[in-house]
Amino acid sequence: MRITGSGMGCPDWPKCFGQWIPPTEIGELPENYKEIYSEKRYKKVFRFQNMLRKVGLEGEANKMEENMHQIMVEESFNARKTWTEYINRLFGFMAGNLMLLSFVIILRKYRKRRLVVVATINMVVLVFQAWFGSIVVATNLLPWTITVHLLLALVIVFLQLYVLRMISPSQQGNITVSKTWFWIILGIFAITFVQMFLGTQVREEIDFLRKSGVDRANWGTLLSAAFLIHRSFSWIVLIVMTLMLYKSYNIREMRIFHWAYGILALELISGVFLNHLNMPALVQTLHLLLACILFGILALFTMRAKSIGA
Repeated sequence: MRITGSGMGCPDWPKCFGQWIPPTEIGELPENYKEIYSEKRYKKVFRFQNMLRKVGLEGEANKMEENMHQIMVEESFNARKTWTEYINRLFGFMAGNLMLLSFVIILRKYRKRRLVVVATINMVVLVFQAWFGSIVVATNLLPWTITVHLLLALVIVFLQLYVLRMISPSQQGNITVSKTWFWIILGIFAITFVQMFLGTQVREEIDFLRKSGVDRANWGTLLSAAFLIHRSFSWIVLIVMTLMLYKSYNIREMRIFHWAYGILALELISGVFLNHLNMPALVQTLHLLLACILFGILALFTMRAKSIGA
C-alpha cells in the first residue's frame, strides 16, 4: 500500500466507489464522482471532529479544521490503486472473519475466564480497528490516524498471540530464566515498542515532507530529534540483545530469541539503507514489516519467559 501510494484508492468505506466490487475504468463512475465522495468524507470528518472534542482532544480537532483544505483533496481514479486497496480490504475482511470464528469457538469450547476476557477484548479492538480504518480513509491518510491504526494492529497481534498461547494444550515451550534476565527481556520488549512508536513519528514527518513537495534527497536533513533518538535506541537494543545472544547461544529453548536477533540485524541494515539512500519507498516498507515481525517474536518470547530466583 505504501509503495504504490494506494491508501486512497477507494474514497469510501466499507464499499469502494459505492460498490462491493470496484470499477476498473473511470467510465463506470459519474462525472462528478470527486464531489460526491469528497462530500461524504467531509460529513464523516465533521462527526469525527465532534467526537474528538467530546473526549477532550480539542487540539487535534482544531488541527484537522486548519488542514481541511488538504484533507478534502480528492484523488483521481486509478484502477491499479483502487484494486490494490480493495485487495488489502479483502485480506482484512478474511482475517476479521477468521478471528470472529475463533472467538465463537473459544466461547463454546473453552471455559477459562481469562481466555474469554482476552478474546473478547481482542474482538472489541478489532471492531474498533475496522471502524478507525474508515476514519483513516475519510481524513485522507492524516499521519496521526495512520499511527493509531498501526498501533492498534500491534495490540491485535499481541492479543492474538496471547490467545494462541493460552489455548496451547500443555503450555509447552516455557523458557526459564533468572529474574535479572526476565526483566531485561521485558525491557527489550518495551524498548522495541517505544522504538516502533518513534518510528511512526518519523514516518509522520516524512509524510508531511512528502506532501509539502520537499525533495526526497533532503528528507534526512529535515527530520527532528525523534529520528536521532529512534536511530540511537536501535543500537542500544542491539548491544543488549548481542549480550543475551552470547549468554544463551547454546541453550536450545532460546532459539526463538536467536530468530529475534536475526530479524533485528536485518532491521538495522534496512535502517542504514534508509538513512544513506534517501528513504527509498521499498526499504521503508521492508523496515516496517521487519519491525512488526520483531515485535511479534519478542511478544511471544516475553510470554514464554518464566523467572526464577536471581
